[in-house]
Amino acid sequence: MKKVKLYIAMSLNGKIAASDGSVEWLETIPNPDESDYGYASFYDSIDTTLQGNSTYAQILSWEIDFPYRDKRNYVFTRNKSLRNDRNVMYVAEHHLDFIRDLKLKEGKDIWLVGGGQINTLLLNAGLIDEIQLYIMPIIISEGIDLFENIPKETNLKLKSSKHFASGAVELIYVLD
Repeated sequence: MKKVKLYIAMSLNGKIAASDGSVEWLETIPNPDESDYGYASFYDSIDTTLQGNSTYAQILSWEIDFPYRDKRNYVFTRNKSLRNDRNVMYVAEHHLDFIRDLKLKEGKDIWLVGGGQINTLLLNAGLIDEIQLYIMPIIISEGIDLFENIPKETNLKLKSSKHFASGAVELIYVLD
């Protein structure tokens, strides 16, 4: 069975993006050892991405080639009028059933890219298997929480931890 893995960076005060959805603050953190924080290895372990519509719009605003073209990409929305494009397929209803079915398919794992609303939806439904969290050494004044709205109380088991020369800390949790 495929696993849904949330691989994400956040500020020390729990923000995954600024209020406008931008993540430029990540570029302000010195990275003396030029670490990719395990990204290349993680990226090789997945064949599918899941993301909310706001996260997808933010990625498109970067004016770069869509970075996950070699993966199957699904964008979750409530807007039924959106049409699939060359990068993604939109899922506008039965979101949780869709993910349950997706987990049963053969292949590599699934990356939950974010944002805060879809993170909470999947957490509350018990559909996240692992959280690979990078706590960055910065506090941002306002922004989007890792889990928006009201996440339900969820116990986690620490699988591993690691620190980097940048001051970032990697925490990998599995859900009980």
